[in-house]
Formats: sequence, structure tokens, C-alpha cells
Amino acid sequence: MFRTIVLALALVGASAFAPVRPAASPRAAVVVSETKSDLVELAGKCNPAVKFFDPLNLAEQNFWGTSEEATIGFLRHAEIKHGRIAMFAFVGFIAG
Repeated sequence: MFRTIVLALALVGASAFAPVRPAASPRAAVVVSETKSDLVELAGKCNPAVKFFDPLNLAEQNFWGTSEEATIGFLRHAEIKHGRIAMFAFVGFIAG
């Protein structure tokens, strides 16, 4: 009786290490908005009341002599990074 239970538990635990087959359907590609016209279109879909809001015209700037697409990518990366730092600071404020 005891051996049967141990054997059953061993077989159940071994199935956790069996290889998993990937899903048949591939994941959908993410569309990246790289130009100002893409941003205007996306903003109109996401928030029809405000639409596109860029009072400093940062989407039209070329930082460090790069293209408009590189500037938009840099600003997107900076916004994500600073948002994460702000969330981390808030958790530190609450915990401290």
C-alpha cells in the first residue's frame, strides 16, 4: 500500500519536468508607432476627446541629429523608465 502511494506520487512529480509543446498559433505582432502620423492616429483611437496632445512639439524634434523616429523611440523609452522609477519611489515612500 505504502509503495503504491510513493510510486504514484513519484510519477505525478515526474510529469512536471516533461517538455511542453509550444502553442500552434504564433503570437500577434505588436505594431509600433514610429512617426508623428502614427502617433496622431493612435491618439485619436485611444482618446477621442483629447486626441493628439503635444504642446512642446517633441514628436517633431530631432535629438542629437537623429531622425524623428529615433527621437520618438527615445522619448518612449524615457517615459517608461521614469514611470517605473516613480512607481518604485512611491512604494518606498509608503513602506518607509
